[in-house]
Amino acid sequence: MPQLPYADLLDIAQKAALEAGEMLKDGFGTSFRIDNKEGRHNLVTEYDHKAEELIINRIKSAFPNHIFLAEESGATGAPAETVRWIIDPLDGTVNFAHSIPIFCVSIGAEQAGELLCGVIYAPMTGELFTGTKGGGAYLNGQQLSVSKTEKLDDSILVTGFPYNAWENPLHCIDHFSRFVRMGLPVRRLGSAAIDLAYLAAGRFDGYWEVSLNSWDVAAGKLLLQEAGGVMTQYDGSPHNLHQGTMLATNGRIHKEMSAVLTDVA
Repeated sequence: MPQLPYADLLDIAQKAALEAGEMLKDGFGTSFRIDNKEGRHNLVTEYDHKAEELIINRIKSAFPNHIFLAEESGATGAPAETVRWIIDPLDGTVNFAHSIPIFCVSIGAEQAGELLCGVIYAPMTGELFTGTKGGGAYLNGQQLSVSKTEKLDDSILVTGFPYNAWENPLHCIDHFSRFVRMGLPVRRLGSAAIDLAYLAAGRFDGYWEVSLNSWDVAAGKLLLQEAGGVMTQYDGSPHNLHQGTMLATNGRIHKEMSAVLTDVA
């Protein structure tokens, strides 16, 4: 395999993700502390904190001048021209806390608003998704490509719900109902990062969600783009990591999905 761009960033991200993932795997199904954050069923465990600390320490040891935006510890350092690491140490915490083996580590790196690399590691399946800007996306070393599904009617979709779903923010329940009434299979795995990794791998054709944070999607967005997919806001306008809605597809069904998501009043 040729030398990938940003290989130095990818190397440390992979090592940190694998090490943190093995920690999570060892803790899975054991007794540990679970706390509630703001919002119903918005959980955090001691393993979220342990994994995040491990990841940040590993990256700091290699790149002491880099800065971080992580789910549990927040932002360290003001955004600048240096590399910023965007980290979700345990995406799928509710699953993890209930002994459901669908969770992952997600690590992305950006600089001046451009995503440079992304790693998503699902320790219970041993699947390591990796990618670099301009270097493609891979699953355990095999290059990824999005699905070739051409029509929404033939698609399998995935989504998630915000912690205040009962309030139906931005019509999230209406959208779900609309797609289901179209007869489409819609999955809900409980991990945005895994949803995006699976989309990049061609397992899903489309994915939509509201109220996601940058650490939920940074690595997955890079993987999806490198696998040939598209991510925008619902109306097709450019996606912003730090705000707004998210529509991610194989590109082929993007306009059809956007039309559904912008038609619900």
